[in-house]
Order: sequence, then structure tokens, then C-alpha cells
Amino acid sequence: MLGNDDWWRDAVVYQVYPRSFADANGDGMGDLEGVHSRLDYLADLGVDAIWLSPFYTSPMADGGYDVADYRDVDPMFGTLADFDALVADAHAKGIRVIVDLVPNHSSDEHPWFKAGLRDRYIFRDQPNDWESIFGGPAWTQVEDGQWYLHLFAPEQPDLNWDNPEVRAEFRDVLRFWLDRGVDGFRVDVAHGMIKAAGLPDVGPKDGPQAQMLGDEQLPYFDQDGVHDIYREWRPILDSYPGGRMAVAEAWVSSPERLARYVGPDELHQAFNFDFMMADFHAKSFRTVIEKALREAELVGAPTTWVLSNHDKPRHVTRHGGLARARAATLLMLALPGSAYLYNGEELGLPEVLDLPDELRQDPAFLRRGESRDGCRVPIPWTAAPGCGWRDPWLPIPQEWTALSAEAQEDDPDSTLNLYRAALRLRKEHPALGGASSGTLTWLDSPKDVLIIERDPGLVVVLNTGEEPVRLDLAGEVLLSSGPLAADGSLPPDTAVWFQR
Repeated sequence: MLGNDDWWRDAVVYQVYPRSFADANGDGMGDLEGVHSRLDYLADLGVDAIWLSPFYTSPMADGGYDVADYRDVDPMFGTLADFDALVADAHAKGIRVIVDLVPNHSSDEHPWFKAGLRDRYIFRDQPNDWESIFGGPAWTQVEDGQWYLHLFAPEQPDLNWDNPEVRAEFRDVLRFWLDRGVDGFRVDVAHGMIKAAGLPDVGPKDGPQAQMLGDEQLPYFDQDGVHDIYREWRPILDSYPGGRMAVAEAWVSSPERLARYVGPDELHQAFNFDFMMADFHAKSFRTVIEKALREAELVGAPTTWVLSNHDKPRHVTRHGGLARARAATLLMLALPGSAYLYNGEELGLPEVLDLPDELRQDPAFLRRGESRDGCRVPIPWTAAPGCGWRDPWLPIPQEWTALSAEAQEDDPDSTLNLYRAALRLRKEHPALGGASSGTLTWLDSPKDVLIIERDPGLVVVLNTGEEPVRLDLAGEVLLSSGPLAADGSLPPDTAVWFQR
């Protein structure tokens, strides 16, 4: 037993995109054995848990988020025995395992859809004006003239959660993986599942409906009935020992609506995407941090922080360079709550922008020209040609040999070792070791600078301006994202942790 049922409140969780993490059998695709082989690396990094993006049986129309069998492993990734061995060894090393759950839609290769069980999906005689998040209409017509709903790719038909058999099936899916020892679930499209009665039109709008996501309520997202589902799930999670949990991917229109997903009778956490989307500027960061802390107060549960994931450009590129990415990381890891890391960010990987179009596999690229493939390129392990991969499913840039885990291992100033040091201090420092319950105080700061204090005695400073800043802070420098000036001033695009 790992102990501590509240582990998730201040955990550092590492998202593994299995196809791109590590390849054990040399076929160019990452797999569960590859993840298993790198558990020591993850333990040395200092993470508390891993979150596995989908590894289920799937035709891979959307990178595994089109699930054909919720209770099995796709042969590309291995077997259930591989999964069980991975969980057992992860637990032995003190690492918990979270799996992705995809309840809004299945694959069109799911047995229900193939058997024509239309009452388990959403069919109608005529389409309405709903649009796919990936672009184009959200409806596809079948041979007899009816139309089925797919808020994502046509290969991902939306499930009908008004059908009690669908609800019963997913309660059983939860138990299946909990019985295998998983410690939690990341709920994909947690604001989905329930659609407004009568499926009303969205109506006139400026631009694609996808641009409205998170800004206002849509008739197919964030409907009140979705909370009934989570109130059915929570007793199942609570019935298992060891602090089993669930975290929501929910894009909603206000802090109050996000807070509804979290609480003692629903889910444990919801991602804070505002932090991920913030500009690299003191004012932008402070605005979203204050908003997230207000949300946390509404529900009495800590927020989650994330800088990169499988859906958004890596923050090295998004924030304008490695120095800024390192500084933003030190800010994130000093905030109260839990932090979610995306595989490869600890190596300082940038977004790959120049993938050939013919190699891109993201359905969003095929439908609206926007690709998530650039953040899914396999991560580099060795400094040798190929970076430890043989014919990877997406090409690894040649210059990534210098960013490989092997190349960074013995460099004390590397991004990998910055992450290791930050995660070690996060566990050891009394202001951060209980990060969910510690206080956060804003201190007076110059323009373009953030200064926060975590009690007892940890001061975090971030300079997002263009000029060095002299700091009147006496104390020991515990960690810095970059070198400080000889006169003690903080250079631009740099963060530092002080001990008063």
C-alpha cells in the first residue's frame, strides 16, 4: 500500500503519451513495456504518479481517443499482462497510475456501433447546426438516411448518456480498472456526455463554434445533467482503498461552473487550463492564479496546474523559448495544489513545427488545418542518431540529440536536472511539501515582476520584463531557472526560489 489517501492534493503527475514515450520492441511505436522500462527514470525525476493517455483497443483515428474496447490493451501497446506488470512495478517504486477514461464518445469500431445499437448513440432524422470541434458539421449520415452525432471526428460517435445501459457500462469499466489497481482517472471531455433536451441549434455566431468553447455555454457541453453521472461515479471511487481519484478535463465558462465538477460527491480535481493559456507576463499569470485560487476556495479542494499537454503546443515554443519555459515551470511548481507535467517537457523540448503534411495524423489537421502532432513527436532518450528509436512513427528532429535524456543526465544546468531539483525541493521544503494547504501571499513587486511567499519562508520571484531587476530580498537562493547576475539582480525571463 502506498498510503496517504489525499496524495492527489499536492501530487506531481507525469502525463505519458504512450505512443511517443518509449518503444520496447523497436516497431517505432511507444508501448507499455517501454513505459515500464523507464520507471526508474520517472522515479528519479521525482513524480508521484503517471497518467497514461489511452492505450485501449483502437483504430487510432484520433490517437487512441477513439476507443473500440474499454477493457483491453491495443496490440500496438502490448497486453493486459503488460499493464498489470507496469502497475505493480510502479506501485513498488512509489508511483501511482492514472488512466484516461473517454466517456463522451466511442470508436465507430466499438461493438455497439458496429451492431447498429443506435439507442446507445445519438441519431436523428435531420442534423442541427452543431459543429465538430475538429471542424465541419458534427453529423454524418448513414445508409438509411439518419444522421449520427460526433462532436469530434466522424469515427467518434457520441454516446447516448440518457440510456441507462450506457451508464451501467461505464460504471463497470471504472470497476474493471480499479480492480486492476489503477489509482485514478483523467476524464476526457468531462463537460460532455449530456446534451440539451431537444438538441437545439446553437444559432448565429461569429466564427466556428469551437472558438466559443469555454467562453459560453453550448447546448452540447457543460449541461447540468453531467453532474448526475459523477455523483454515480464518486461512491465507486470511494469504495476502493488508497485514495482513488478522478480529474476532469472540463472547458467551461466560469469559475463557478468549473467548481461544480469538484467536491465530495463528484470529482476530485479539474484542470486549470487558464494557467496553460496565460501569456508570459506577470499580470497574465497573476490574473489566472488568483482566479484558480478562488475556484479552489469555492470547493475546498486544491487546483491543478499544467503548462503543456497532448492537445496544446509545448510551452517552450508557446512562451517564446527555453529560458521562459524554465522560469514558468518554477512558478508552477511553487503554487499550492497539484502539478501535471507532459512527457518530454523536463527535457525542454520545443514544438515541432515543420512536420511534413503527409505524416501528420491529427484529425483536427485533416478537417481544419490545425495540428497537435507537433507536441506528440517521440521524446529523445539517447544522443545517438535516432535518439533511441528505430523508425519512429513521427520523425525526431536531428537537433534533439542535444536535448536527449542521456545528453542532459550529467549536466548540472540542464533542464532535466532543474526539474529533478525542483521536484526534490517541492517534497522536502515545509512550504511546498504540503503544497495544497500552504498559504500564498503576494508581495509588492516592480512592474513585470511577480513575488509570492509560501509560508514558512519560501519566496518565489519571476521576472517577465525586459530588464534585470534588483531584489531587496535577504536569504539563501535555493534554486534558479537561470544564472543570476553578479550584482544579485534577477535577469529577464528568470525565476528564483529564495529561503528567507
